[in-house]
Amino acid sequence: MMAKLAAIVVIVIAGFFPARLAAQYQPEFKMSVVVNKETSWGRAATRFADAIKFRTHGRIQIKTYFEGQLIAGEQRSEFQLLQQGVADFMIGSTINWSPQVNELNLFNLPFMFPNHAALDAVQAGAPGKLLFQLMEQKGVIPIAWGENGFRELTNSKRPIRRPEDFHGLNIRVVGVPIFADIFRTLGANPVSINFVKALEAFRLGQVDGQENPLALIIPYQLWAVHNYITLWRYTIDPTILAVSGKTWMSLKPEDRQILREVGELMMTVQKKEAREGLENASIVIDVLQKIYQMEVTHLSPADLQLFRDKTRSVYNRWAADIGIELVRNTERIVESAK
Repeated sequence: MMAKLAAIVVIVIAGFFPARLAAQYQPEFKMSVVVNKETSWGRAATRFADAIKFRTHGRIQIKTYFEGQLIAGEQRSEFQLLQQGVADFMIGSTINWSPQVNELNLFNLPFMFPNHAALDAVQAGAPGKLLFQLMEQKGVIPIAWGENGFRELTNSKRPIRRPEDFHGLNIRVVGVPIFADIFRTLGANPVSINFVKALEAFRLGQVDGQENPLALIIPYQLWAVHNYITLWRYTIDPTILAVSGKTWMSLKPEDRQILREVGELMMTVQKKEAREGLENASIVIDVLQKIYQMEVTHLSPADLQLFRDKTRSVYNRWAADIGIELVRNTERIVESAK
């Protein structure tokens, strides 16, 4: 009789405090972020973890592993860690996930996206929805888009104004085939190593340059090893906040809804921060020029067209590999957003 009474009391209490007596989750969820805390998506990861802990009354407590600690610097393995459930959450670059989701190479096509309006229209439209569906089919639940920014070029040898200026330069690229194709076509020697090793290679003079968004130059002190920067915005680097499908299925529906609400808001803030950095690029460039004495090269429309023409063969070859229908649909949206 006492056992039955105790059971009834537990049920009644659970009815009054459903948020606190929901399913027992693991004591710690892991989030992986390949960059450091000082970047916009590093800050977004911290805010997301704090907000989720608050909104779930501590049921979901997330520990964030920065600078690729969970992946031992192997950026291309990020998506697999989510698939396997080794990482529960991740804010990752579409570049690093493209080996597993080939269609994400859409964002790596050279000179596809001229501005943020075009990018937003593609992400909100049919192409963006299809990409999220493809990720779900592979066991990763995407929550919201974020942004790392347009990718620029730094190097230690000379200003880059025309394709021929690349000849003979060793350029560090992400270990994704399309990037090696782009820089090989431009006459450079693409070097695929993780970014931690690349920083040492820059210091030793073994690698001449690299490509990354402007926002990473100061946090990673690239000004200390590279004298030249070229602003060419040749590709865009979206990020995505995502959850492992295995983790997702272990959560109560109400907690999944909280994750979506918080995640969408935090990534909206992250994207705004990343873009403010670009909108205030003149201030960053002033700092790089006047404080760190970097030589900044601005390309004219005619200069950019030379790079577009030179890399068009790469664009066409990868468009066929990504999927012509997806690429053509994206091109139409981009054109209408100009």
